[in-house]
Amino acid sequence: MARCELCEAARITPWHHEDDVCWVADCEICDVPMVVWKEHAVEPPDDALAHMLTHLETVATARFGAGGYSVDRIMRQIPDHFHAHARDPNWWARRFQRR
Repeated sequence: MARCELCEAARITPWHHEDDVCWVADCEICDVPMVVWKEHAVEPPDDALAHMLTHLETVATARFGAGGYSVDRIMRQIPDHFHAHARDPNWWARRFQRR
């Protein structure tokens, strides 16, 4: 298997949660909360998915407020390892302001 950045789980941004199912940290690219399944696979079972999204939404609500974000489950750059982002309306502009 090729090197997977999500399996590596390098702590290069702030982490907000970790347990035996997942971890939630700020995405290095997007600067928004991201949940990552600890299994290297694409489709988590329903109970694991619900668990992960609950933790992501807890972190996102604390940062952006209730209803201040949407969950994006499209895995663009790493399509073979389940992860999801909580994106606020300004994430795209903020991404380019950091550079």
